[in-house]
Amino acid sequence: MKRILLHVCFLMVFLLPALQVEAQNPPYHSVVTVMVSPDRTDWKYSSGQPATFTIQVFKNENLLKDVVVDYELGPEYFPTEKKENVLLKDGKLTLKSSMKVPGFLRCRVVARVDGRNYEGLATVAYDESRIQPTTKDPADFDTFWKNTIEEARKVKLDPKMVLIPERCTEALHVYHVSFQNEKQGSRIYGILTTPKKPGKYPAILQVPGAGIRPYQGSSYGDDVICLEIGIHGIPVNQPQDIYNNLNDGPLSGYFFFNMNDRDAHYYKRVYSGCVRAVDFIYQLPEFDGQTVGVTGGSQGGALSIVTAGLDPRIKFLAAFYPAMCDYAGYLNNRAGGWPHYFQNRKPAANEVETLAYFDVVNFARRVQVPGWYCWGYNDVVCPPTSMYAAYNVIPGEKELDLYLETGHWTFPEQHIAQRAFINKILNK
Repeated sequence: MKRILLHVCFLMVFLLPALQVEAQNPPYHSVVTVMVSPDRTDWKYSSGQPATFTIQVFKNENLLKDVVVDYELGPEYFPTEKKENVLLKDGKLTLKSSMKVPGFLRCRVVARVDGRNYEGLATVAYDESRIQPTTKDPADFDTFWKNTIEEARKVKLDPKMVLIPERCTEALHVYHVSFQNEKQGSRIYGILTTPKKPGKYPAILQVPGAGIRPYQGSSYGDDVICLEIGIHGIPVNQPQDIYNNLNDGPLSGYFFFNMNDRDAHYYKRVYSGCVRAVDFIYQLPEFDGQTVGVTGGSQGGALSIVTAGLDPRIKFLAAFYPAMCDYAGYLNNRAGGWPHYFQNRKPAANEVETLAYFDVVNFARRVQVPGWYCWGYNDVVCPPTSMYAAYNVIPGEKELDLYLETGHWTFPEQHIAQRAFINKILNK
């Protein structure tokens, strides 16, 4: 029970915002469990090697017989085999398949028990280290972003800080802050925590998962500055109803705004805002002027890679299951990253060319600093094929911490590992 409560608490404070877009629930908290088990403990296979999946359904930890299931099997998002109303006479079903190209093979099962549907899945890797991006790297990519940041920095930062006394601790000050972004009046808001003890300290920039919401601020210890930002240009200390209304109204589907115009696409101001957040950290008198890292999950994992790829002042990053990787995957008959622009539609004019300037794989190509990355193979929000497309082209020192069965959620141990990586860097 303690393990479950820890998981739920972490999910709520760190990762739940990303799930507002596309939910994927953890496998427990259910009376019935659908187990899909690969025949290799590392879930990894070579080209053409058959993978065997064993399907079993349990209720109250006991194997159920005569359960009816539907299943699909094949590359993630592109199943090649689908069957319905399959009876598990002895409580077990074995399926086999394989892949001849690098990617991920998924077996997804829905069991019907007592009038309800319960889902289980397993996703195995085929030569995952050989996965490469399908999104092209624009010839003027570096020039475009260099000019974008230079133009943004012509706008005065104009930092503002308001102390939040009720959130302060014995060791930390907590502020609601804002600063100008890419044009006059366009601001980035966030929650800043700084040590009360006089001195110079390293800093963490925490970037957000998808959605619109308030923030409480984060702490990485009493001797670390932390800036947690929002990306939508609105204060992050308002009642939840305000964000709900924005999410359902003018900011609904913000990630689809202006997909055919690189100068107007929604994420242009977001990416420049992340760099301006580093500018804000550098002007803090408490900052040591040297050590700043970036971390986040899902959209925040993407923004961590983007910021490290854009800003040479970033010294390290820690990214949970990065979104926004290899959008063009769907145009090449394989899974692409969230928000799955081309999963169910063909691109309109200029969309493929525009989105290449915002695709995380092209920022990953430019990350030179140490990075810790963490995800699982069962993620249906950020497909592992898309994440490996980015990870495999990162030239900098990198560490991939796999928790195979996880989807778009985490075990508490993953958060502990993230903190351990950050502490190791800071202690240097």
